[in-house]
Amino acid sequence: MTDTVVCFRRVDKLNGNHCGLSVATINVNSTKTVTICVNPNQTFLNMDRTQLLNEIELLLNPSQFKDYCPNGLQVEGTNSITKIACAVTASQAVIDAAINWQADALLVHHGYFWRGEDSSIVGMKYQRVRRLIAANLNLLAYHLPLDAHPSLGNNAQLAQKLGLEVSGQSPTEPLIWYGTHPENPTLKDFCQIIETSLERKPLLIGDVHARLGRVAWCTGGAQDYIHEAARLGANTYISGEISERTYHEARELGVNYLACGHHATERYGIQALGRHLSTQFGLEYCFIDEDNPV
Repeated sequence: MTDTVVCFRRVDKLNGNHCGLSVATINVNSTKTVTICVNPNQTFLNMDRTQLLNEIELLLNPSQFKDYCPNGLQVEGTNSITKIACAVTASQAVIDAAINWQADALLVHHGYFWRGEDSSIVGMKYQRVRRLIAANLNLLAYHLPLDAHPSLGNNAQLAQKLGLEVSGQSPTEPLIWYGTHPENPTLKDFCQIIETSLERKPLLIGDVHARLGRVAWCTGGAQDYIHEAARLGANTYISGEISERTYHEARELGVNYLACGHHATERYGIQALGRHLSTQFGLEYCFIDEDNPV
C-alpha cells in the first residue's frame, strides 16, 4: 500500500465554504478531495499535551458517557502542541492532510478502537496508526461527549445551522433534542434550507407539502431513535443516516424523516471545539473536510 500524496492549492476566498474560516486550502489527488480551512493572521501559542487533554476533559466531561470507543488520547505523539487539525473522521486522507499541514494533534469525532472491533493493528488500521506514530502526531477523539455538549456539540451546532429553536431534550435519551423552526416552513422549503446550509441534499420520507411542525433531531447514525422522536410528539425527525426499516417506521409512526448525511450533520461540532481551543489557548487550528457523501 502506498502513501497518499497530498498537494495543496491556496484559495484566497472561501467561495461559500462551510468552514467559516478565512482561508481555504484544497488537497486534490486522483481519488480524494480534502478541504482545509485555517485561521490566519493570528499569533499562536504553545500548550502541553496533558494540559490540553485536561482542558478538553473539563469542557466535555467524557467520564459521564457510556460510549462505544475510548474518548481522549488514542495515539500518543509530541508533548508540545501548537497546531491542531480537526476533522470528522481520522481517515488515511485526513491523516495525510494533517501531516502535510504539520499538525501536532489531530482532533476528531470518529477515532479508533470501537467496541466489537478487531483489536489487531493490521491492514488499514496499521497503515493509519503507522503514519500517526511516524509523524509524532497525537490522535484525540471525542464521540458522544461532542454530540451532547450544550453549545459546541453536534446537536447544538446543527440547530444553529438550520435555524432551529431548542425546546429541550428527551428525558429518556438526552442525545435527542427537540424544538421548532420560527417560520414553520413546509418540508419542501426546509429541505432547501438543509441543502443550502449543509451542502448536501437530504432524503425525505414524508409529504413535501406538510409543515415542519415540532422537530426532533440527533446527528449521525441515529435513525433508530425515530421511535423516541414519535413519543416526544415530533412531526419531523432529523438524523444523518437511513436504513431500509426507517422508511416503514416513518410511515407507520406518522413522522416525517429527513436523512441529511452522517458526515454532513457532524461537521460542525468538531469545528466549534477547534475554534474554542484556538480562542481560549492561542492554538493554531484548521478544519480538514474530506469529501464524503454518506
